[in-house]
Amino acid sequence: MLKNIFGRIFALYALLLFAGTMLVIFIPIWIISYWPDPKKTKGFLAIGRIWMKVYMPLIGCPVIRKGLENFAPGQTYVVVCNHNSLIDVPVTTAGIPGPNKTLAKASMGKIPLFSVLYKIGGIMVDRSSEASRKQSVEDMKHALSLGMHMLLYPEGTRNRTNEPLKEFYDGAFALAIDTQLPIIPSLLFHTRKIIPAEKKLSAWPHHIEYHFLQPIPTTGMTREDVPALKEKIFRLMWDYFIAKDKQ
Repeated sequence: MLKNIFGRIFALYALLLFAGTMLVIFIPIWIISYWPDPKKTKGFLAIGRIWMKVYMPLIGCPVIRKGLENFAPGQTYVVVCNHNSLIDVPVTTAGIPGPNKTLAKASMGKIPLFSVLYKIGGIMVDRSSEASRKQSVEDMKHALSLGMHMLLYPEGTRNRTNEPLKEFYDGAFALAIDTQLPIIPSLLFHTRKIIPAEKKLSAWPHHIEYHFLQPIPTTGMTREDVPALKEKIFRLMWDYFIAKDKQ
């Protein structure tokens, strides 16, 4: 009972602090939103990383990154990551070195104030619209051509199961093959402990680890290689998660 009460109080504290700190950085980000890419995204992330370096420790959730050496200077990547919690997006966006964008629901672009952040850091897609889905693929390819990494969650939605990962969709792997860019598998640890999917308005402080694995090349691959590539990366991430969980 006491833990549930504290969880609600902590969640409210984290939400209020998030909103308050966002208001502090909103005006400079709003100005940056009128710049062209990739300058716009670089400026947004410069502010966003400072924001998260302050905010995350204040809510008792410092982020530890491992495997940054797997990002070669000047190389653009498709980064895939597991997805367990609402807190994953700010952690991954700020945690990936270099400019990056992620795929975001079009509905997120309709939230006042918050929409400005999503429209800079994300490529918006309405999954119910075939035209929007096709356009989002072209937008992702354009972002990659500008030297910005694409961050994708191949599970599609948050993993609410008891397994380390849900089944992957093809999109991230098809994008990497189409652009002939390497994929960096990455894994978040402990975000589910902070915001449990099964509880509403409840949170708990815990440190977060964000691990980047060695890049997987796609040079010479075709769309026929998507299933094998997807399975290979799924197995790599699954095995890494299990090994880390046993430590």
